[in-house]
This record gives sequence, C-alpha cells and structure tokens, in this order.
Amino acid sequence: MRQRDKEKPNKTNPENTKQPTQEPSEEIYSLEDILAEYGTRRSTVRTAVPVNSPLDSQPEGKVLAFPRRQAQPQEEPEEEEQSDQPEPPSDSDQPPQEEETDDSQEEDEPEASQPQEEEETPEEDNSGVVEFPPEESLLSSLLKRLGRKADRYADQMFQESEEMDEEEIRRLEELIPGTDQEDEPAVPPTPSLLYRLLHRPRREEPMPEDIAPQQLARTYGKGLKGLRMRSLLIFLLAVVSIVQLVVPALNYVWLPPLDDYQIQVWIACGLLGAGFLLSVDVLITGLARAFHGKVGMDTLSALSVIFTLADGLVLAMVQNREGQLPYTAPVLVGLFFLTHGAYHKKCGLRLACRTAAAAAEPYLLTLDEGKWNGRDTYCKWSSVPNGFGSQIQTDDGAQRIYRRFCPILLLACLLFSLLASAAANRPEYLLWCLSATFTSAAAFGSALVYGRPFHKLTRRLSHTGAALAGWPGLAQTRKGDRALITDGDLFPPGYVEFNGIKVFGDYSIERVLSYTATLIRDSGSGLTKLFYDLLRAQGGLFRQADHLCCYEGGGLSANIRGYQVLVGSASFMNLMEVPLPPGLNVKNAVFCAIDGDLAGIFALNYSLPDGVFPSLDALLREKVGPVLATRDFNIIPAMLHQRFKLASDKMDFPPVERRRELSDPEQPHNPILTGVLCREGLVPYADTVVGARRLRRATRFGAILTCVGSTVGVLLAYYLTAVTAFGSLSPLNLLIFLITWLLPVWFLTSWVPRY
Repeated sequence: MRQRDKEKPNKTNPENTKQPTQEPSEEIYSLEDILAEYGTRRSTVRTAVPVNSPLDSQPEGKVLAFPRRQAQPQEEPEEEEQSDQPEPPSDSDQPPQEEETDDSQEEDEPEASQPQEEEETPEEDNSGVVEFPPEESLLSSLLKRLGRKADRYADQMFQESEEMDEEEIRRLEELIPGTDQEDEPAVPPTPSLLYRLLHRPRREEPMPEDIAPQQLARTYGKGLKGLRMRSLLIFLLAVVSIVQLVVPALNYVWLPPLDDYQIQVWIACGLLGAGFLLSVDVLITGLARAFHGKVGMDTLSALSVIFTLADGLVLAMVQNREGQLPYTAPVLVGLFFLTHGAYHKKCGLRLACRTAAAAAEPYLLTLDEGKWNGRDTYCKWSSVPNGFGSQIQTDDGAQRIYRRFCPILLLACLLFSLLASAAANRPEYLLWCLSATFTSAAAFGSALVYGRPFHKLTRRLSHTGAALAGWPGLAQTRKGDRALITDGDLFPPGYVEFNGIKVFGDYSIERVLSYTATLIRDSGSGLTKLFYDLLRAQGGLFRQADHLCCYEGGGLSANIRGYQVLVGSASFMNLMEVPLPPGLNVKNAVFCAIDGDLAGIFALNYSLPDGVFPSLDALLREKVGPVLATRDFNIIPAMLHQRFKLASDKMDFPPVERRRELSDPEQPHNPILTGVLCREGLVPYADTVVGARRLRRATRFGAILTCVGSTVGVLLAYYLTAVTAFGSLSPLNLLIFLITWLLPVWFLTSWVPRY
C-alpha cells in the first residue's frame, strides 16, 4: 500500500496539483479571439500585406499593424488566488488542510476509494484534454476554477474593448476605406443524366496555323479592290434584271425586238451568266466548304445560281411558263449581298490584323473564369499576341450556325422539289422547283450578319488602337460581367502631375525622394513612372528596401538601411499616428515618414481623361461591373466620387490583398484572346469589351433570323410549286419576300457599332 502510493505523489499533493491550474492561467487570450466570440463591429481582417518577406521577419514598431491598444490582463491578488486553491478530499467534516501534506496523511486515505478511481480512469483517458488527478472532487474543483478564471478574464477584456470601440472604431472607419468581400463559392449541384446528354462537350476543331498578323494583313488585302469592283458590277446587273421585271408589272411593253418572250429569257440568262462569272471565286468557296462538311448559305447561293441558270436555258429553248421569266433578279441581288458581305469581312480581317501588328508587345484582353467573386472577369495584361493569327482565321458565329442548319435546308430543297414536280405531274418542272426552293433558301442577309458589323466595329476600334481576335474570343463574352480596372486605365501616363514638393526636418530632398520612389516602384503603383522621371531629374537613385508591406489604410511600409519608412496618404499617416503640420489641406498627395517623423509631401494633381466617362457608362449599360484593382493608394471609390463624380457605388473595391492578386502581372490568364489593345487608357479597353458583346449578340440573332426566313421561304416555295402557282411565285414577288427578311438584318448590323 505504501509503495503504490509513493509511485504517484503528484496526484494528492496540493503543491503539485497547482501546476495544471497555472498553465491555463498563463495562456494569453488576444483581443481578436475575445471579439470573435462575443462579436463587435471591428474588422478582424488582416490589414497589412507583406510583399517581399513574411510578417514574422518584420521589425517591431508601428510599421506592421495599425495602432491599437492591447489589453493587458490584470494580476489577481495573492489572497484571492490562495482562496481559490482546491481543498483535498476528506470523508469527515474536518477543517481544510494546509497546502503541504506529508506521506503520513496519504496513508490515512481509505482504500475503498481505489476501485472508484480505477473505474473512472478510462473516462479520463477518453477525454484526452488534460490529465487531471483521478479524484472526482479535485477534478470538478479544478474545472470550476478554470471556468471562473476564463470568464473573469474574458469579461475584463470585453469590457475594455467596448470602452475602446466608441472612439477607436470610429477613427478606423473614417481613415480606412470600405472594401467589398467575396462570397463563398457555392457547391454546384450534380448534373442529371439528361443534362449531361444534352450538354455533351463539343468536339474541338483543330485551330489554323498561327500566322503573324503582318502576314495575314497582306493576305487579306490581296484582291480587295477587285472584289469591290465586281460587287458593284453585279449590283448594276441586278438593277437591269429588276427593270426587266418592273416594266411589264407596270403595264408597259418593250419595243420590238425586245418584246419577244424568248429574247427576254435569253437576256435574263445572259445577265445571270455574267453575274456568275463575276462572283465565281465566292461561289467556288461555298461549294468547296460543302465538300468539307461545312454547308453554309454560300453553298445554297451557289446551287441557286446553277439551278436558275439551267432552268433559264431550258425555258429559253423548249418551255413557256405563261410568260414567266427565270429567277434572275433575286439571284443577282443575292449574289450582290454575298460578295458585298465577303468584301466587308475581308476588310475587317485586314484592318484587325494591321491594328494588332502595330505594337510589338501590346495589351491582351482575355476573359478569365471566376477571377473575382466567382464571376468571369475581363483582364488586361501585357504580352505577345500568341494565338491571334489562329483565332482570326476560324469560322465566325454565323457560319457555325449555318453549317448545322443549312444541311437540313439542302435536303429539304431537294426533297420538296421532287415532291412538288411529282404532285404537279410535270417532271419537266423539276428545274423550276429546284430554282425556286434554293433561291428562297439563300437568304440575302446571310453574308452581312457578321461581315458588315465586324468591319464597321473594327474600323471604330482601330481609331482607339484595339482589335478583336476572332470568334473564339467573342463566343465567351456572354459569361463575362466584370472588368478589372487598374491605375493606368483610369489615369494613363501624363494625367497625374506633381503639384508641389515639400521636405521637412534635416532630410535632403534626394533622400526623401529616393525612399518614396523606391517604395512606389516596389509596390507596382501607377505612380512609378512619375516618380522615376522626377528621381532622374534630381539625380537620385533607387534604394534597397526590405520587408515591404501594403496596408488597407492606404499606405506602404518598408525598411531602408535600418530606417522605418512609411509612404501613403494623409489618412494613412493619421492612422499610423504620424504628426502632420496643422492646417494642412492637400486633397491628393504622397506623404513620406522616416522613423515616425514626417519627412516630405509630394502633392499630386489627378486629371481624368474625357473618354473615361462614356467608357464607364457603356460598360454599365452593358451590365459589366468595373472592379477597381488599383495599386495607387490615392485611387479609392471615395476619391473618384468626390473629385470626378463617378458612380463609385457601382464599382467593386476588393481588399488590398485581392487588389494585388488581381493586378499581378504574373498571374495566369485564359489562353483565348478577346482582343488586342495597342494604347493605354480605358477607352480601347471598354470599347473592345462592349463591342465584342454587341457583335456576338447581333451575329447570333441575325443568323437565327435568316434561318427562320429561309425556312419560311422554302415552305412557301414548296406549296406554290406543288400547285403550279406561277403568278404567286413570280420573280418579282420572290424578290420582295427576300428583301423583306433582309431589312431587320440590315438594321441589326447597323446597330452594333453605335454605342
């Protein structure tokens, strides 16, 4: 019995049991832990962002964190601590024992309590928190004492923080600008089997060879003048063929020998043959695409020319369909719009390639998935335009829709023509049925849907130094609703100037300027070039800065040769408790403090370019929200609203950590380009984003509209040919029908560049 009790002397000696209670009391509860439990208005987000080194390597002082009072735990008097000491267990009502006990007292403990201790040992092992003595009363007393200590300490800390909130929190709210926090990404639901079947990933087509933009510009420039001239000649032929239809429609007659029906048919065939020769390259391209499995509207136009010319020759030799002429006029008008659209597209491609080749390393515009707050965001970054030559050669959005729908129209035209000639019991009318159905299927606006607005939009963007990078980049614009705005977008070089410099104390202007320019350069601020030019003019040099940190309050801190340097706005200096001159009234300036003393002030004059206002309005109308990813601590939403009256409430302003991440030049980007920007500023950036979104919508809506018109035309042509209604399906009526479907497409293509 004595030997077993000696093996565990720490469990019954009150002096030894005092150790577990002292360990928790030595644990320091920080203010952030207490506030996180009880809740307060104070933000617990880290406000200093290390740039070049971790925080733990920073020197102590006011550089790393905002000044805040650290609550110190109050020491309890010895009498209270001694009164809280637990009493040793006893079976009789005896007075409390003294703190020190000997082995003789341990021998007097009853052995009956030993089985109870052995039964409770597994429960204590399972808890795994702290190894307490096995006595039940001692354990409960220790837990109660710990609970009282923690509650008392928390109440004291919470009371002190509440006393500081009214003054300290108000000061922080005035000096630190508010930021927008990102939402936690929601877990997407598991797609159903039907959804996976309907949304199977499409087979990616091989991209064309990535040719340099200069070479592509020369390729697209070949034959442009000839194509335009041939398009005008086809238009004149179409006018002559229309006159040929209008004269008898107005009850006029031709003079001999033109009044002969066969001569009129031969004239129509001659006009159509001339139009075929003038547009042979475009028609051959359409037929060649059909052999590669890409049937489009140009393929249907080529077939309509072939069947109409064959029907006219047969009609001139052996037939007479109640004085009806072949469909020369609608086919020639369709050829004019086909060549005119091809001319517009080649001009747009050539101009886009020339603009992209204007700069050796331009800015690239991409749509990065989930960049900010889980939303697809447009980003502007500097690099070589790799992939531009491949994307610009791909099929546009209208061609992608046509090559899925036009094969159905092709089969419908062939089938309906066979059925209509069989229903009329006149096999010789097969060429007439083929000519009517294919002419109705070849919509006039098919080549204009993308070519015309693309040329007009490219011409507008070229004046601002921007170019679209083909349809792969345009197709993604439907998902983008945010755009990152950096320092250079709002204030390009030349729009921020010095308005005065003042140095305080015994510091030289070269030293203060070198320290300030070094921190500005290392932070990647948009003021780097401005301070670099001034530093060169003063003959100064950049210094070596260590432990650079960025603060949410609008400033920077670093160590330069053992000196603590602070650079920031006036609010940041007040936040760091740097005394400023009384009566100081500077709206926008860069302050520099060395070892807590103000060393210099660099007053700045910000002027906003005129194009920023309409560019932001265009982005907001397009439902693209600007995201301020600025590194200049003076550019905050309050400054933009008070100084320039911008709608800063509609802009997102991330915390300083996220702003640095979003504006990092080394961050990964989407390999698919939306556009190429060759100039600074927000104007080319916003024009490219808005123009790309409008062009995508107009192209898809116009392509769907032409497909609907072609479907209606094929169905009507089938019905009228089946009942042999020559008068209802006359060339003039068919021409009016096709022009009617052309008008909305024409107005739609004119709407794209008007913003």
